[in-house]
Order: sequence, then structure tokens, then C-alpha cells
Amino acid sequence: MKAVQVVGYGKNLEMAEVPAPEVTGPYDVIVRIGGAGVCRTDIHILEGQWAQKSEVTLPYTIGHENAGWIHAVGSAVTHVSEGDKVIVHPLITCGLCRACRAGDDVHCENNLFPGIDTAGGYAEFLKTSARSVVRIDDSLEPADVAALADAGLTAYHAAAKAARKLRPGDRCVVIGAGGLGHIGVQVLKALTAAEIVVVDRNPDAVALAVSIGADHGVVADGSQVERVRELSGGRGAEAVIDFVGEGGSTKDGVGMLRQAGDYHVVGYGENIDVPTIDIISAEINFIGNLVGSYNDLCELMVLAAQGRVRLHTVKYPLDRFQDALDDLGSGRIRGRAILTP
Repeated sequence: MKAVQVVGYGKNLEMAEVPAPEVTGPYDVIVRIGGAGVCRTDIHILEGQWAQKSEVTLPYTIGHENAGWIHAVGSAVTHVSEGDKVIVHPLITCGLCRACRAGDDVHCENNLFPGIDTAGGYAEFLKTSARSVVRIDDSLEPADVAALADAGLTAYHAAAKAARKLRPGDRCVVIGAGGLGHIGVQVLKALTAAEIVVVDRNPDAVALAVSIGADHGVVADGSQVERVRELSGGRGAEAVIDFVGEGGSTKDGVGMLRQAGDYHVVGYGENIDVPTIDIISAEINFIGNLVGSYNDLCELMVLAAQGRVRLHTVKYPLDRFQDALDDLGSGRIRGRAILTP
């Protein structure tokens, strides 16, 4: 089969002909890829940022946002069958460790991460496990939802966590209205009656966020903290979800919080520098967010089938993988790029 592979860090990806994966265990699932999301993490992989963490042997097939059709299953797989449309949870998990048994499978002690430390979905077929596939509604197409497997799942996980505490009349600030942020806004709108305030440097991104459900849009021009506090009557927001995590957004985010507020960190890139006395005197909470669980992905697919979460995509044939990466790196893509074998 055709597969796009990392052949060296600091080098371009290359198309290769490799053996198609086969079922070797009772819980194995082979997915015929209908769409593979192109993520900024893929660029970081090529830059070598994941080399030490993943310790993957090169060459290997990249791609961790995947959806398609069931091609083959192991003898013990009963919940999906050949031809079913599915989206693939980014992790292959064991089901036996403490985290998995608690439903917190994103922290599985024995996980594999296709596209990061084993063969991913920039290919015609992907091998995963029965625990990783979520059947999707007939109204959805794999290429349209593939990026929800990671970008959407991460946004859902953070927004749903915040929504569990938000009440009508509360305010939630979303910093960053890009690929993840615009999904987070839609999830918040579906799950809570709290007011949603979006902050972004790009006026077009702010306008898009308002058009899909945000109650207020604030262009980050240096006065964003003051404007958010004005919108909240001077008290600050009950929750802030930071999809940026760099460029000063963490300082802004803390400044936008009310006392006893929750600061959800999703984007990363800089340190959070807050005096400990300010943390305890205001009793603010810092909450990390990493991808999301299998159940999170199931819930997100319900919202997608209901039309309450929509993802703008730009599709490329698999052999135009370099064009997709170049367009992503240069900022020419609105939404998510999808490779279609």
C-alpha cells in the first residue's frame, strides 16, 4: 500500500510502498482510511521535537487524526464489522490498567500512539484496536470528521470539563479561535448556557467565533484583559480555556479570571508565572487538558451527527501531502487540512 513516511528529522516526508497491515490478534481492527488530518504536531515531528519522547524507529508512517471504513477485524471484535464508518481514537489502549478501568484511557499505562510512536494514518490502511474505533452516523463522512479525532477531541475534552461547572449567568473566556478554539466554542454552546467570550488577535477569527455561537468577541490589541473584565462587571470570568498557551496568553488568562475561577490550559509553549500568594488568595485553579477519552470521542460524534459541531476542512489527495503541510505551515488553511487516499 501507499504510505507517507518520516525518513529523517529535518527532511521532507516521502511516499513509499509498504506492506498493508494485517489482523494478527483477536482484537485487531484494520481501517481503510477515508481521511487523515494534517496537524501542526506533524510539523513538530519532522522538526525532531518528538524524537526523544517517542523513540520511534525510522522510517515510519505519520498521521494521528484518522477516520474511514472497517476493512477487517479480529475474531473477538463484535461491535463493528466490515464496511462500518468509524473514527479512530488516537491511542491504542490496554483496557486493563487502572486508568483504563476508570474510563481515563488517555492515560493508559501501556498505550501506543499511531502516527507518533507506531504506524499512523497517512496511508491507505491503518491497524488499530477494537477499543479505539467509534462508529459514526451514516450522515457523516470520514474525510469530514477525521480531524475531530485529535483536534476536535482535545477541544471537546477541555470544553466539556469546563462546562460541568459552568452555570447560567457564568462566563467562559476562550483564548484562541483557530482550529481547536472554534470547535471549543461550538461545544460550549451545545453544553452550557454560560456566556462565551472569545479573544483572538485575528479579527476574522473573532468574527467566525461570533457567527458560530460566541456571545462576545474581543480582538487582542493590548486591552483584552480590561475588556473581558468590563464584560464581566469587573469580576472576571468563572472559566478561561486557553487554546494558545504562548505569546503572553497565560498572563492574560490569569488576569481574566474571577476569584475561585478555573484556568484550563490546552495550548502550550510558555511557562505560567504566577506568585503562589496570588493563587491561594484568589483560590484559582490551573487545569491541564490532554486529548480526551474514548467516551469523550463518542459524545463528540453525537454532537457532530446533530450538526452542533462542524469542522471546516480543506482536502488534498494523499500524494499532495507536501502541499498540505506547506499550506498549514504558512497559515494558508482555515480549519483543518485532510489527506484522502
